[in-house]
Amino acid sequence: MPLTDFGTDELVGYRPRLPAPPDFDAFWSRTLAEARSYGGTVKSERVTSAHLLHTVEVDDVRFPGWNGEPVAAWLLRPRGAEGPLPVVVTYIGYSGGRGLPTDHLFWSAAGYAQLVVDSRGQGHDTPDRTAGDGTQWAGGFMTRGIDSPENYYYRRLITDCVRAVDAVAELPGLDPRRVVVAGGSQGGGLALAVAGLAGDRVAAALPDVPFLCHFRRAVQITGEGPYPEIVEYLRWHSRDRVEQTFATLDHFDGVHFAQRATAPALFSVGLMDPVCPPSTVYAAFNNYRAQDRTMTVWPFGDHGGGCGSNPPVQLSWLRERGLAPELSG
Repeated sequence: MPLTDFGTDELVGYRPRLPAPPDFDAFWSRTLAEARSYGGTVKSERVTSAHLLHTVEVDDVRFPGWNGEPVAAWLLRPRGAEGPLPVVVTYIGYSGGRGLPTDHLFWSAAGYAQLVVDSRGQGHDTPDRTAGDGTQWAGGFMTRGIDSPENYYYRRLITDCVRAVDAVAELPGLDPRRVVVAGGSQGGGLALAVAGLAGDRVAAALPDVPFLCHFRRAVQITGEGPYPEIVEYLRWHSRDRVEQTFATLDHFDGVHFAQRATAPALFSVGLMDPVCPPSTVYAAFNNYRAQDRTMTVWPFGDHGGGCGSNPPVQLSWLRERGLAPELSG
């Protein structure tokens, strides 16, 4: 654990007062309304090369995201399952995309459908065509368009992620009343954002070691992972862009999305995580609006959290909340 982070007792009660920007709700309402105004349909095609997966069916999905642009996803479900199935909408960690269907077999093995969302510009199948008109300063994504909320990269990616939940209603065999949003690291931060923006269309959230939370603290205490991209940017622009930069980031902070989320949530945290420091995770957790919120703590976990020990915890937690699939036989 970073020496500058808090001890366990302090973490449990850590709830920094972080007011959202005054235009936060209007900004996101306008952003999502604009994206939906482009219309478009969800397209799904069976992946025939997946026939070697005897227990899983795989569809290649394209749904309209930011600016109506097509976003790629995999839809996996148990072969021959009778719907409607609960669906886990999964978001991916930083610098990754949807990968291959064989990377994502856990949830279908447990009887769920899973929609695995590609990350624009980070994966291979969804380019970031409208890269924004603002600053394109660093090699990563953290400072892409960081000069304003309108231009910032995560405005586009979060919009895609909300539109993935919209797409569930158009895919046959899925239950839009039982949508679980999930992911680790960046994916966990995106799951938090969607939980805060999609309202009652999300039945539960599973943010693991979530990234994109409490930016102002994260950039000060961690030297690993993507946050140092922001530090490097500010090192060269500290004279005139510090407040402007954080004013942009405040529109994308997981703490503010957590303050608006009403779905039950199961978080996880690694107390030795050098990438997403525990205090930043607890800042989101302790500000999470829903009373039904649980934290799984991995005392010796790094950024991998609980690794393979975490999924069984998630399955049990979902079953307790009536979100398990109905298994026959």
